[in-house]
Amino acid sequence: MDSILKIKRLAILFAVSSCLFAADPIFLRRQVSDVKPRPDDLTAAGAKAASYKPLFGIGDQDADQTKGVARYGELTVGPGGTSAIVSYPAEEQIYFVEEGAGTLLYAAEKVPVKKNDFMYLPVGVGHGIANSSNAPVRVIVMGYKIPADMKVQPTPKLMLASADDVQLQILGQHGPTSQFKLMMGTTSSQRDKLAAAYLMNSLFIMDFAPGGTNIPHNHPVEEEIYFLLRGSGEMVAGLDADGKEVRHPVTEGAAFFFKPGAQVGYYSGAKEGQPHDLMLAARSRVPGMSMGPPRPPAQPARQQ
Repeated sequence: MDSILKIKRLAILFAVSSCLFAADPIFLRRQVSDVKPRPDDLTAAGAKAASYKPLFGIGDQDADQTKGVARYGELTVGPGGTSAIVSYPAEEQIYFVEEGAGTLLYAAEKVPVKKNDFMYLPVGVGHGIANSSNAPVRVIVMGYKIPADMKVQPTPKLMLASADDVQLQILGQHGPTSQFKLMMGTTSSQRDKLAAAYLMNSLFIMDFAPGGTNIPHNHPVEEEIYFLLRGSGEMVAGLDADGKEVRHPVTEGAAFFFKPGAQVGYYSGAKEGQPHDLMLAARSRVPGMSMGPPRPPAQPARQQ
């Protein structure tokens, strides 16, 4: 009898363990049109006609789920408005202009920015967005936590470029139906338009031909965020109990945050003759998790 009980217990433990190991890591989903603006550093004292929608990280109800990602959200500055000026001692930021045109306030500089511009905003440098146009400017704000033991070098000058000037390319592991604009990587990057960041290691746009796909995959030690700029389709987010990919119908403005190891991919719903789907993606290191073999020595950052 004791032997039978032991076997049953072992069977139960094995079944529970199998479920735990098969379970896919968590992901978070947001639709930017459904997210309500909330008070933020960017809308604090000195701001005018500015609002911020927190999608992930600071200001979001599930902020404790992100590790290296400090914040990810949409800043809107109305005509004649301005955000507050912010700076952080241990957070690097990247802005991507989603819509409209405005002025980047960067230290003592005032620099025109427009749709599809992206820029690196280093620790300790005050920055914000002003808008003298007659239409709103919308900016995707991305922030990443710099660990205390990570040494960062001062950026000699503003690093800014336009996605319009980044060539599309096919990456071997993904196939020809999705092409990539490699916009920003780490300071050691040899392939990106801007080699600027430390914790954020890949900012890119995916351009999907009708019926195109981003082959489902996962990143064991990195967080990743997808934001659908244009189009509609199915996002792969997670696996079911049988280990099969789970697809979620999505439309423009859908955003997904993926923890390390989560299954991620995309299937475009566009038909022939329709505009290509566009996805803004950012991948970043998780502090304390090994990235594998050491990277090659850092190279001087390329500047626009």
